[in-house]
Amino acid sequence: MKYHKIDSKLFIKNRKNFTAKMKSNSLAVFNSNDIYPISADSTLPFEQHRDIFYLSGVDQEESILVLFPDCPKKEHKEILFLKETSELIAIWEGEKLTKEAAFETSGIKTVYWLQDMEKIMFELMTQCDTVYINTNEHYRANVETETREDRFTKWLKEKYPAHSVAKSNPILQRLRSVKDPIEIDLIQTACNITEKGFRRLLKFVKPGVWEYEIEAEFMHELLCNRSKKFAYTPIIASGNNANVLHYIENNQQCKDGDLILMDVGAEYANYSSDLTRTIPVNGRYTKRQKEVYNAVNRVKNEATKLLVPGALWAEYHIEVGKLMTSELLGLGLIDKKDVKNEDPTWPAYKKYFMHGTSHHMGLDTHDYGILTEPIKANMVFTVEPGIYIPDEGFGIRIEDDVVVQKNGEPFNLMRNIPIEAEEIEELMNS
Repeated sequence: MKYHKIDSKLFIKNRKNFTAKMKSNSLAVFNSNDIYPISADSTLPFEQHRDIFYLSGVDQEESILVLFPDCPKKEHKEILFLKETSELIAIWEGEKLTKEAAFETSGIKTVYWLQDMEKIMFELMTQCDTVYINTNEHYRANVETETREDRFTKWLKEKYPAHSVAKSNPILQRLRSVKDPIEIDLIQTACNITEKGFRRLLKFVKPGVWEYEIEAEFMHELLCNRSKKFAYTPIIASGNNANVLHYIENNQQCKDGDLILMDVGAEYANYSSDLTRTIPVNGRYTKRQKEVYNAVNRVKNEATKLLVPGALWAEYHIEVGKLMTSELLGLGLIDKKDVKNEDPTWPAYKKYFMHGTSHHMGLDTHDYGILTEPIKANMVFTVEPGIYIPDEGFGIRIEDDVVVQKNGEPFNLMRNIPIEAEEIEELMNS
């Protein structure tokens, strides 16, 4: 791993919180992701399943975590199953976790090799009544690939059909949405790397550069700062490309007079950051561009203040809609008649701002969180309003990552990243 070692007390605490929510005499199982094939002998880079990472810190393939807090054998209350390492594996693939290293990483004392899993699971299943399976119930999930977790669940249910089955995901949705201070520090590190990348871009961008060159400059900064990759597929959208919300081709030349919408973020230790800034190719916003930019920034600032404990997701977005409606009226993009005659299910402002304002963020860029439950302190959200005007050839989005506070306004993890139009112009022309 490129990242610095994470204190195992985070994972110990996470397991304690999870097992406290389990039914009596129950067992929970979590699997690593597969290494996914491309073709021939090529594979995608390994990405750990965030749930097993959250509960153990284990960041390698072919790993299984079993939690059985009521197990009669003390040593089987927490178990890691790992692929057995060897000198040959170390030579060909690099160092894998030994049993000792797995304990240092996770705080779990009982570590077995994977070949012993079925035998030990048989013993455990004779002692428990309920088994927690780990399903993907994220509100944006749309998965067609059968995962290693899916295959394990299928095997478990077929082999032990008499056991009651419960779901881990509702517990994890609630636990993972509220961040530990160690997690907030890791997200802050990802944001700090993102800041370095953005400041590099302010010095690099000029008329004639290509969107993919901007992407490459940002990637350089990530790798130089212990980030292995972008937290998500980057959007480098110049001119009218910014009006395509998930534009990822990044293959157009940036023209004098255009704006560039850059939705980019570093990952660090599997934690995400999520930044959007919209900057002028030539280093100067036109009067109209700055007018719209400042309107979006005002909405972002006011929307941020609404993210407080107890707030409800649906009501939050209604209030942000009112803020945006006011700004669009001021910009002359809609008029009072549009507002009066609007369809309540698709308000007038949606013509220019058609996406949500915020999402949970953490181990996943669109992180866990139950949207029908009140917001809590130490949740991390993006705040990302935008105004998209195809007829004028540009779109503007501004996005920061913030931590909800017990008292007062959210804490901005991107507070040091240039955002005011005048500061961006000054830095681009210095």
